Amino acid sequence: MSDSTTLSAPRVVAKRKRRAGQRRALLYAALLALGLVAPFLAYPVFLMKILCFALFACAFNLLLGYAGLLSFGHAAFLATGGYVTGYLLASYPGLTPELGILAGTLCATLLGALFGVLSIRRQGIYFAMVTLALAQLMFFFFIQAPFTGGEDGLHGVPRGELFGIISLRNHLSMYYVVFAIFVLGFALIQRTVHSPFGQVLKAIRENEPRAISLGYNVDAYKLVAFVLSAALAGLAGSTKTIVFQLASLTDAHWHMSGEVILMTLLGGVGTLLGPIAGAGLVVSLQHLLAQSPMGNWVSVILGAIFVVCVLSFRSGIVGELTALYRKNFK
Repeated sequence: MSDSTTLSAPRVVAKRKRRAGQRRALLYAALLALGLVAPFLAYPVFLMKILCFALFACAFNLLLGYAGLLSFGHAAFLATGGYVTGYLLASYPGLTPELGILAGTLCATLLGALFGVLSIRRQGIYFAMVTLALAQLMFFFFIQAPFTGGEDGLHGVPRGELFGIISLRNHLSMYYVVFAIFVLGFALIQRTVHSPFGQVLKAIRENEPRAISLGYNVDAYKLVAFVLSAALAGLAGSTKTIVFQLASLTDAHWHMSGEVILMTLLGGVGTLLGPIAGAGLVVSLQHLLAQSPMGNWVSVILGAIFVVCVLSFRSGIVGELTALYRKNFK
């Protein structure tokens, strides 16, 4: 009896994994379908803002949730992608938007490699402070640099035509381009997390000394994760600049680094869908409160919500829902 039970155990585990994979695929398909019809249900520009910040939060979550690295300077990559893309598209009218996005993402990637080399050997609060200091250096650089427009920012960035064919001046066309970029970025993160590389990142997060004892080059893994996170943050910044036709110092300020931390923790750090839910919640609240008599209290209200969430459910919205689902249906 025990032998048959032992033999059937792997089959039971494989069956559960297969069912979990099927449920995950159905969930992703439903979310994809929702994203395709969303611009007919809500204002496309508002949805594009959520998608840009969702990609930014997902990029940050890759670093914090799976590598265990808390960066206080991710706004630098968002702003770098945005400024480079905005400057190129505004200065060279013949440049198509996809090339501008690629250039902005590449510059953010290179900056991420530089930041990573300088900070990755530090841990905990020291790593966070080094990234914050480097990001503030970039903030003051953007204030002084002639191509950024200083405190006025870059205005009137043309959307142009994708591949020289599809006009992005139409909000609906622009939405589907942004949605496609978000889906590709999310798919890259999902594949990274579930790859052997992602498993090593989780091992480093849980017990770095043990990962070192197993022979892994921990610093190299963390550097790759940092650079990939910076690249995706730059992609979000480049896309956001084209959507709003604007690149400003707001994206480079340390408040933006704090905001992406808020989005990730509210949604659920270490979960794939958590940053999306957190970004949607924060952007929606900012939009609704800005139009209400309490518009001057947006930061206070968001801070209070954050405190309540941290005290009530530390795993975030998606983390709590996932735990509740597993408790009742497994």
